[in-house]
Amino acid sequence: FDIIVPQLCLCPVQATFGTTPNIKHIVIGRCFTYTTLVQPGLRYDCEEIWRQFEKAVVQHASCNVTEEHYCEMFNMMPQVWPCDRFLFWSKTRMLMHSYAAVFRHFWTLEDTLVGFLFNDLIWCFDFNSCPAWSTCRTHPVYSLWKRASQNFAEMACGNITVLLNGSITNAFNRKMFGSIELDSLNPQRVNYVNIKVVTNPEGPHESCSQGSIVELIQILWSRGFRWTCTDSDL
Repeated sequence: FDIIVPQLCLCPVQATFGTTPNIKHIVIGRCFTYTTLVQPGLRYDCEEIWRQFEKAVVQHASCNVTEEHYCEMFNMMPQVWPCDRFLFWSKTRMLMHSYAAVFRHFWTLEDTLVGFLFNDLIWCFDFNSCPAWSTCRTHPVYSLWKRASQNFAEMACGNITVLLNGSITNAFNRKMFGSIELDSLNPQRVNYVNIKVVTNPEGPHESCSQGSIVELIQILWSRGFRWTCTDSDL
């Protein structure tokens, strides 16, 4: 039977949302769209990807779906991206989509097959509601995105770009990018980490020389990464 998915973005949600209608058809349909229009040279078994996804979720309680439960699904959708095209972001989702649309050589997690399939969806084994992320260490949505983010970062090579929001405090924090993707980057594969700090017209709260971005630079330096940082790009 079908997975339960409240319709929302990649944010913690309350436990009152119900299922996204036709989640199975959405995921399989996106898969065919991806292999037909987005990356037409790729061949994937869309029906089997859905079956492995469904198996990972429905056989376990809503707060007990780990990264390992998705292994078979991920094994069915391997991808390799060319170097110098990886774009990471944190708290800059709308700008990231605009930026990637203009500079089309960039690839984000949402451009991978798994990102394309499950973006803006939340699921759990419950027909009425899904638990909030804060109540689960192994939330089914979090576990999938954690594995996807880790895989994406492990593939990164050449010069990579990190887009951060300098108009807020804690532009860099240890959640998701700071804990998963950053920890999965390999300094032997990555030539430069190019940090781009963007701000709104009212001006910055943080920059390359102040705030949490300084912490990010210190982490990169301590791990042997070469880096650049700009905070005045128009």
